[in-house]
Amino acid sequence: MATNGKQLFTTLEADGTLTVALEEVSFPDPTGNQVLVRMEAAPINPSDLAILVGGADVENAHYTPGKFVAKMPEPVNAASKARHGLKLPAGNEGAGTVIAAGDSDAAQALMGQRVSCVPGNAYGEFCLADASMCLPLGDHSAEEGASAFVNPMTALGFVENAKADGQDAILHTVGASNLGQMLTRICREDGIGLVNIVRKSDQADLLKGLGSTHVVNSSDDDFMDQLTAAIRATGAFYGFDPVGGGKLVDTAFRAMERVATEQMSEYSRYCSTQMKRMFIYGRLNTSPTILTPSYGFGWTLSGWLLFPFLQSLGQETMGRMRQRVRDNLTTTFASHYKTRVTLDEMLTKEAVLDYRAMRTGEKYLVTP
Repeated sequence: MATNGKQLFTTLEADGTLTVALEEVSFPDPTGNQVLVRMEAAPINPSDLAILVGGADVENAHYTPGKFVAKMPEPVNAASKARHGLKLPAGNEGAGTVIAAGDSDAAQALMGQRVSCVPGNAYGEFCLADASMCLPLGDHSAEEGASAFVNPMTALGFVENAKADGQDAILHTVGASNLGQMLTRICREDGIGLVNIVRKSDQADLLKGLGSTHVVNSSDDDFMDQLTAAIRATGAFYGFDPVGGGKLVDTAFRAMERVATEQMSEYSRYCSTQMKRMFIYGRLNTSPTILTPSYGFGWTLSGWLLFPFLQSLGQETMGRMRQRVRDNLTTTFASHYKTRVTLDEMLTKEAVLDYRAMRTGEKYLVTP
């Protein structure tokens, strides 16, 4: 028998009207490898905001209980043409209790268990999820398991990617984020060098308290010298950046080239041959990525997305990563939340303006 409950949907029309609203929907009974999860907690990640609010003018949106309607600026709307008219669910991940299961052995084994899951529609009272993408939480609470996939697997993915490319040091440009804190703990445990970039002194203190040795503050007058020294000490010519827009990637490349040039035994008009690589894995800043031709030709800038990366791994490696997350859910992979909101509360103006700001260390948790 179908189960009724609230589900959040986001719809962008061709004229730039964005509607984000809760609707009462009917969730079908799970079949095959599906499970029906009664959702208890779901984080609002930056990756969720892309579909939830995007570049919409939420300051001047019209808010009513369980709904807001905003206008999307024309450049953003034009770039979003493929989603015009589509009613899309939101919420990449979350945790809850399995209340019904399909007939596969994997689904049946989860019946009655609290699990973390990655359904893509976690902002709802219920969701259908694939049993293979569910992680049993055992005695862990839903809040402890709500962020058990995106940030932990991303941070582990960075380290796996670096190791596969023969690197033993990483640069990360938003070190004090929830993900950055996880990466700090992983690198310390795995003996990987890490350079963390932060914007505030209290963020630097936080990471140093977690054992980070090389933390540089972009607000300091001698930031470039600090960054160069940290790269020199670690050999971090390989980095990850969630900001995207602006000059931060360019700054990292220039600092890497400074160190590489110091290590050259003879002059070259083409600068160093040291390979420098950065990955952009988010768009916290939606402005253009600015690069300057000041670090030779030995550099590569790529995009990095979690799910394509995981698809490139074998089941054994992915299983090992997920087991590590579960074993260390309240330590290495612990997440912390600024505020907890209900489904209705997450659509109020106060909440939308706050989590849309994407301030470091101020993650929201939705509690359906």
